[in-house]
Amino acid sequence: MKKLIIINGPNLNLLGKREPEIYGNKNFEDYLNTLKSKFNSVEIDYYQSNIEGEIIDKLQEVGFDYDGIILNAAAYTHTSVGIGDAIKAIETPVVEVHISNTFSREEFRHQSYISPNAKGVILGFGLQSYDLAIQSFTV
Repeated sequence: MKKLIIINGPNLNLLGKREPEIYGNKNFEDYLNTLKSKFNSVEIDYYQSNIEGEIIDKLQEVGFDYDGIILNAAAYTHTSVGIGDAIKAIETPVVEVHISNTFSREEFRHQSYISPNAKGVILGFGLQSYDLAIQSFTV
């Protein structure tokens, strides 16, 4: 059984409440249950933090033991050299995920410190972006 982890960054704990016109009305924990049912042949763990250093710690903790990491670093995508460096330092492949199409938003969201070190990038498909990321590890 493949072992994957979804790591979500700042403010994603507010999904379902925060800017529903961009992020939708569903909270992530409910959606995670849907993912676990849909991909029941994959072990899916979950971690969320609003703190950059905690995300780096988690990447280092799981980055040598898991089959894949699905990372939505949220705003840290555009600011964190440290998270980008952590991805470069680990062995586990990372797929960068975003709920919104970051290229259709503010200019600062067009830069990613994660993309250069990621296996791939999926953005703009709402929560279904996570489904696509899981599929990238299972096919």
